Amino acid sequence: MTDPLISAFASDEDAVADQSVRPKRMAELIGQHRVREQLHLLLHSALRRGSPPDHILLSGPPGLGKTTLAMIVAAELSAGLRMTSGPAIERAGDLAAVLTSLQHGDVLFIDEIHRIARPAEELLYTAMEDFRVDVVVGKGPGATAIPLDVEPFTLVGATTRSGLLTGPMRDRFGFVGQLEFYEPEELEQIITRSARILDVPIMEEGAVEIGRRSRGTPRIANRLLRRVRDYAEVRGNGVVDLKAARSALRVYDVDELGLDRLDRAVLMALLRHGGGPVGLSTLAVAVGEQPDTVEEVCEPFLLRSGLIARTPRGRIATSDAWRHLGIPAPAGTVGGGNPASGLSQTPDLFSLEP
Repeated sequence: MTDPLISAFASDEDAVADQSVRPKRMAELIGQHRVREQLHLLLHSALRRGSPPDHILLSGPPGLGKTTLAMIVAAELSAGLRMTSGPAIERAGDLAAVLTSLQHGDVLFIDEIHRIARPAEELLYTAMEDFRVDVVVGKGPGATAIPLDVEPFTLVGATTRSGLLTGPMRDRFGFVGQLEFYEPEELEQIITRSARILDVPIMEEGAVEIGRRSRGTPRIANRLLRRVRDYAEVRGNGVVDLKAARSALRVYDVDELGLDRLDRAVLMALLRHGGGPVGLSTLAVAVGEQPDTVEEVCEPFLLRSGLIARTPRGRIATSDAWRHLGIPAPAGTVGGGNPASGLSQTPDLFSLEP
């Protein structure tokens, strides 16, 4: 697995550290302006009517704040919050036990809802529409279905792969919010806020540098802040400034675009094959990782940064990738198409390492 430092997937350390820096109310949330405004209207309209709002589906890459938004929804409604995940619901009975324990107006948050078991998903349909579940008692010809009423509730589902949701499931959500990656300026605000909460002395230029290398993801930004804090306390004066940020991120192999050693290894593998096209399996073998790791962890950011492109024959490196690694691109190389990536700047020397 790739270095968790720049992985958008949560680690055990993140689960503990994020509790203190998560926004608690909608007014504290930074970024996601469109989803925030839409949710504000949805929630306050429901409060005026005195009834639970429509079910909410939040989709987007990991680390962008889907769990945080679910907590904010419950807080704005002054409602109870029950949290579970799709993989944890293996049987319909598991879900029925959760649903029948909900109080009126509670918020049920199911993370990775696309991975919920099919029998449980079918049970969820009637619960979402009719606030009723049918519990089957017995087996064979003597089995009977006992209908149980469920208190009106709001389901908040989160998914990183909305394409895997079935049509009937997606259609039962009254609101679908697509979370976008954050701009560096928004990440700077998040880092400054987190540093204030964690009591970390930070300079503006230090926050800017960390935000620029955080791959558009708040979870990564907060994780990098903690690592730069550690460096500043041990090898510096305890203040997160530009020098400390650059030195710390160099130690942790995070270059000026937020790429780590594995990301650069993927790019180097492409360049060694003349820039591609290279199939996913071949690419994974070349870097010593599983294909799903390359596809789900490395590839999304490399694609978004304009460093690689997908073709029917495989992945290819763009001219931006050659430029970023400091290697002259052969004639006819596909352009990166990401003028905002900052690749016109001279890369750090350590970014040339495979």
